[in-house]
Amino acid sequence: MKFFVSLLLALLVQIVAYSQDKSIAYNTKYVVILVIDGPRYSETFGDTACRYIPNLCNELKNEGVFYSNFRNNGPTYTVPGHTAMTTGFYQKMANTGTALPKNPSIFQYYLANRKTPSSDAYVISAKGKLNVLGKTSNKSWKNQFLPETYCGPNGNGITYGTDAETMEKSTELLTSEKPPHLMLINLLAVDVWGHAGNYKKYLESLVKCDQYALTIWNMIQSNPTLKDQTTLFITNDHGRHLDKHKNGFVSHGDNCEGCRHISLLVLGPDCPKGKTIVQEGELIDLSKTISEILNFEMPNLKGRFLEEAFKKD
Repeated sequence: MKFFVSLLLALLVQIVAYSQDKSIAYNTKYVVILVIDGPRYSETFGDTACRYIPNLCNELKNEGVFYSNFRNNGPTYTVPGHTAMTTGFYQKMANTGTALPKNPSIFQYYLANRKTPSSDAYVISAKGKLNVLGKTSNKSWKNQFLPETYCGPNGNGITYGTDAETMEKSTELLTSEKPPHLMLINLLAVDVWGHAGNYKKYLESLVKCDQYALTIWNMIQSNPTLKDQTTLFITNDHGRHLDKHKNGFVSHGDNCEGCRHISLLVLGPDCPKGKTIVQEGELIDLSKTISEILNFEMPNLKGRFLEEAFKKD
């Protein structure tokens, strides 16, 4: 009897030690966050015909884990939405790029932990105001461990450019022999045409972003460095007003269902294929999840680890 008790205790010790050793738990060594800015769920996965996102719905969804109840439970604007996913906290802040996140980001924590050059973490967007994602007003972290940012026309950090410029820079990095270990890519056209009140262009941009999403995944699979070592998160920063609510698809920014309900698709070497999760997830969960699978600490986060999206070796 004592022999079996000793054997059981030894086994439990091994299990606990294994579970605490995150470095061997996940195959993921690289993370890419792709943000399709501001589509309504009713035009994305909420459309059962998948008319505007056929690649996401019919191909990429089968390659990973899909959250049908993913949400922005904070301010439903671009800068606060991105800040939520990169810091793990919801923050009321200006949506103009004139205010900094109060908390350090996944990029800063990653660079501090790995002690690698700033080019090992990247923020890429044609929206110049997203340049603030590389910074923080936190006194202990201000101007330290800053990622590279390529935001705005030609990366100049002001005004708006095009998604074609974003994809050009993203392609350069994703096809390189030494790509960044942590990247965020924002595609802006859907949001821009929504605010312009042009529903046709809004939908056309959604179709184009769907094509870009497949292109990014294919680039990851074609790069020997990234293949089988990269987890791709495809999500949104916010939705938009539903029809008959205020001015409909043109705007966003309140707590209506159209603004809050977004989506998340997770693909990578640690994810089961073709799995749909109805349990709620939210933007602040992304930082906790990324820090977990890349094995670096981000203390005091409000979000949770989306463990149901990952399988362990």
